[in-house]
Amino acid sequence: MKHEEGKYPLPQVSLERKLGYNFKDPSLLKSALYHSSYANELKSKGVTIQCNERLEFFGDSVLSLIVSDYLYFRYVANQEGDMTKIRAAVVCERALAKYAAKIGLGDYLYLGHGEEINHGRERASITSDAFEAVLAAMYIDSGSLDTVRKFLLPFVKEEIESIRETSSFVDYKTALQQIVQQVEGEILEYVLVGESGPDHCKTFVMEARLNSNVIGRGSAHSKREAEQLAAKEALVLFGHGGQQQK
Repeated sequence: MKHEEGKYPLPQVSLERKLGYNFKDPSLLKSALYHSSYANELKSKGVTIQCNERLEFFGDSVLSLIVSDYLYFRYVANQEGDMTKIRAAVVCERALAKYAAKIGLGDYLYLGHGEEINHGRERASITSDAFEAVLAAMYIDSGSLDTVRKFLLPFVKEEIESIRETSSFVDYKTALQQIVQQVEGEILEYVLVGESGPDHCKTFVMEARLNSNVIGRGSAHSKREAEQLAAKEALVLFGHGGQQQK
């Protein structure tokens, strides 16, 4: 699947300018842009490439460390619970998709035909994962958290200020956990109970279970969002209307 001039994906060099970083190994950045649908499509043609899922896994940890470090040293008066809420809000799928949109990351992705025609470039579950994969690629290529921090923190700081000003974020999982912890010995877990659809457009079904009893169920195109929806349903069951406790 060759890049056609004037069509997606856009050349990586313009993405490097937006990242403020030039890769020593450009193939690493390209790997971060390979969606699984593209890799699967090439595999059917006898070509094997690594999609961005491994980088996304690594990038999730890089993201969490940088944000946690910033919150710990910047907000010294905040307790663990407050920092957990803020971190959850600025690293969630919605926030990551917003960061990705600001650099037009979707325009650089390599997608399979099915995902392309289904507007995969605008899908939050895809762009948020790709954003994490890019963070990992930057860290691996540079060997420096500071390089990633310099790029990432402006997005995070802006999102934190927005949260602090409007209190507009809702982290249903954290709100549910706080309720459950009021009773010692309660066990809350999230269990994948189903998935359907093609690889490029899967739907995941997660259940929130309290002491093995189902208290909520959610369905979404990412496991994280499905967990949030399951927690939201559980909060309604507990009479909290799906709203986060302030």
